[in-house]
Amino acid sequence: MINCRTPGTLLTALLFVPVIALFAQTEQTSAPDASAPSAPAAASTDGLNLRFANGIAAIVESKPITVDDIRREISPLVPQLQREAHNEQEFSQKLEALQDEIIQNLIDRELMVKEFYKKKDGEDEVRKIPVSFIDNRLAEVQIEQFDGDRSKFLAYLRARGITMRDFRREIEEDIVVQYMHSQQRKSQSIVSPVKIEQYYNENKDRFFQEDSVHLRMVQFTRSDGETDEQLKERAAEVINKFKSGDKFEDLAKHYSQDSRRSRGGDWGWQKRTDLKKEFSDPLFNLKKGEVTDPVLMPEGCFILFAEDRKYAGVQAIDEVRDQIERILLQQMSRQSQERWLERLRRNGYVKHY
Repeated sequence: MINCRTPGTLLTALLFVPVIALFAQTEQTSAPDASAPSAPAAASTDGLNLRFANGIAAIVESKPITVDDIRREISPLVPQLQREAHNEQEFSQKLEALQDEIIQNLIDRELMVKEFYKKKDGEDEVRKIPVSFIDNRLAEVQIEQFDGDRSKFLAYLRARGITMRDFRREIEEDIVVQYMHSQQRKSQSIVSPVKIEQYYNENKDRFFQEDSVHLRMVQFTRSDGETDEQLKERAAEVINKFKSGDKFEDLAKHYSQDSRRSRGGDWGWQKRTDLKKEFSDPLFNLKKGEVTDPVLMPEGCFILFAEDRKYAGVQAIDEVRDQIERILLQQMSRQSQERWLERLRRNGYVKHY
């Protein structure tokens, strides 16, 4: 294995600016100008070529993973690394780790594509992606990434130095990879009640909830010269109608003067710490379905309604069963996929540079 690593500071100096510039150009134009430098020309300006002197990071079966492939994946992610890094050394470390991750992802992609097209025992022919799927995705790409402008799209292909056939092949492989991932997820679809209960007992602290209220509110904005008594009269009309059987949601839609009026004054679940003391004290004295007296503030008058209540404490297992099941399914899926990828890596030919 050949390892052409460059010292952190030099790698940063060589890669930090050029890749940022490349990303900025991509963002500005969506599709590069036909006159823009091709990917091979741009490759010679960044530090990846120092790390991989022959322009190749790995060989998967017979397909090379090139510096250009890595740059295309990494360039949109560099600005985030730049924001997160506190200094050049940290940026360099994060950048090199990201390069390694992208190389592994590109290798796994090729192995998945190979596995998809491999003829299985008992099958007469290999699997294929319908041409219509590729056509539909190609149309979506031109609309989403190039505003439906075919000339921009063709300029992008020229700038990358690839043909329409090459691009269609990339789309086909994208569809294959998505399919292979989905098949792995489907294989993990059942979690036993015993595992759910075990996870709950071992992680009860994760299911502690603060005291909270599902808040609906009617707000009356104080008009010029309007007194507290006048505001209270307006609020009393609403409260009396609520006590007479009108739904608070309907009253909020009709009377409230706040931004949530169209949603029936719905402010969602609120914790005590989310609210001013003037609101939290009366609101958290309510039971489910109760309404406060008018709450007077300099800017107006408010009526608070507790549509539902959650009291502080560890949630019962039945309340979080679905949440735990999703967590365990995700864990099982990740573990299963990693085992599957390890098998593909063992059975495939991969050479790193």
